[in-house]
Amino acid sequence: MSDNMILNKRYQLEERLGSGGMAVVYRAQDLMLERYVAVKILRESYSADSEFKQRFHQEAKAAANLSHPNIITIHDFGFDVGRLFIIMEYVPGTDLKSLLQQRGKFPVDETIELMIQACAGIGYAHRAGLIHCDIKPHNMIITPDKRLKVTDFGIARALASIQPEEKTDIVWGSPQYFSPEQAAGNAPSPASDVYSLGIVMYEMLAGQLPFNAASATELAKLHRQALPPSIHRYNPAVPRSLEQIIIKVLSKEPSARYRTADQLGRVLVHFTPHSKNTAAETNATVTKASKRPVDQFTVLNKNDRTAQPAPHPKPVDPQFTPDQAAPRISFYDKNPLSIDWITTLLALLALTFVGGLIPFFLWIYFLLQNS
Repeated sequence: MSDNMILNKRYQLEERLGSGGMAVVYRAQDLMLERYVAVKILRESYSADSEFKQRFHQEAKAAANLSHPNIITIHDFGFDVGRLFIIMEYVPGTDLKSLLQQRGKFPVDETIELMIQACAGIGYAHRAGLIHCDIKPHNMIITPDKRLKVTDFGIARALASIQPEEKTDIVWGSPQYFSPEQAAGNAPSPASDVYSLGIVMYEMLAGQLPFNAASATELAKLHRQALPPSIHRYNPAVPRSLEQIIIKVLSKEPSARYRTADQLGRVLVHFTPHSKNTAAETNATVTKASKRPVDQFTVLNKNDRTAQPAPHPKPVDPQFTPDQAAPRISFYDKNPLSIDWITTLLALLALTFVGGLIPFFLWIYFLLQNS
């Protein structure tokens, strides 16, 4: 497909942004609304394949129902010149995988900040009843102001459609990042996305993946059976308490991880990079967070102090507000026995004033009676 062509009589292609095995992504001009959009066009060899057409349509429908500041917005879906396409929000930035290749590894503070945003977006999808199933740094766009956007819901699964006992011979996802249960062909769950987030976090801190192999089959075996190398082998600056969180996230059994991305996000929000917490203290924090009722949470960018609340259809998960200050006092941290002395003093003054008016009104009353 040539550049500068007009797709569906509306979207003028201007620049190729990237390509994959299934599709090519362009920046385009929406001639009707006069704005930039991203256009994902399925390759011609797949556009005629009913299975891939269904998968492509699934991505459009799944992501179109999600509205969150950390998820790429879907605007339109269609078919033209023999190709299927998706019209998406255009976000200037670079995918996380490219940044990892450029930088090698990320500092702890920056890793925590970006992973909190990833958990916010994926956690919202979990609350909406969707599992992403293909979380990897290639599907995370980082904007110049450090905003993270999750994209590519091409193999997302609706929770309502998943049977716990289901088994498949076809494994969808990326072998470097999928969970042990996905590698085994078992049913995914929100904890599967949590595992993939853990692999991404490990790679950001260590500068390399925990598991490497020459084939997808061998990689799947490592995810199912092997323990990840200690992250301190590659980055001694990672606090031991953070390593304990990563070990929990990369547990082979889904029940041993956090149940949703929201729970992982909450733990990371309350994590202090320079904390001297022991492993026991970290596990206590993890347990406390996992038992807490969860609600929506707000993403706050370091360079944009405007809070952006994450709306959701099912208010069932914890409210937390990620910001970049290390220790913070939240609603849960306040001492219920503490006294607000200013309010108490104002109350006493008001009481004294009202009490002083009583003799005055009595004096007026007696004057009227004697007159």
